[in-house]
Amino acid sequence: MKVRIFVDFWNFQLSVKDNASEEYRLDWGKLSPLLVAKASNLIEQPLTFEETRVYMSFDPHKSSDKNLRGWAVNVLDRFTGVHVTMLERKPKHPPICQQCHTPIAICPHCGSNISGTIEKGVDTAIVTDLMGLAWEGAWDVAVLVTSDRDFIPAVEKLAIKGYRVINAYFPPQGMNLARVCWASIDLKMCLTELQRSEV
Repeated sequence: MKVRIFVDFWNFQLSVKDNASEEYRLDWGKLSPLLVAKASNLIEQPLTFEETRVYMSFDPHKSSDKNLRGWAVNVLDRFTGVHVTMLERKPKHPPICQQCHTPIAICPHCGSNISGTIEKGVDTAIVTDLMGLAWEGAWDVAVLVTSDRDFIPAVEKLAIKGYRVINAYFPPQGMNLARVCWASIDLKMCLTELQRSEV
């Protein structure tokens, strides 16, 4: 049986930050082997690792995001079986007055620009790959690393077709998604195993 891992990068990264100490450093090289081992235990048979797909959004105008993009392309994407999908965040349209339908780009109170940025298509990219690769027979078991409930309809549809999606998450966040998945992995219990070893 083939297993593929789908990682919602920002959801996962922020969850790690919320559940670990400030000094904690994640070893990304340990993530795929650990998730494959946990999934194999849940399925009760060995699984063949096919790929880990990491989906990440970035703001091209932020220097910190440029550094992150460099790390994702030059380090993370080079781990065995890891493929990183980078999606540029786009400016969203300013709010519109419900009365006169005029865009409000400047705050009337402080004069600041109120248009922000959004993640451009990360959830859509994950769902498209999750379902598209399933229909192609590219996986029998998927490990979905996120707590985002927006994935519930896709997981339910896959379950109807007999595909097993295992949710790797940090409870209690994401309980709704975990409930509709075939099984789940508590990542809080895996933080020590995923910690970067000090040299």
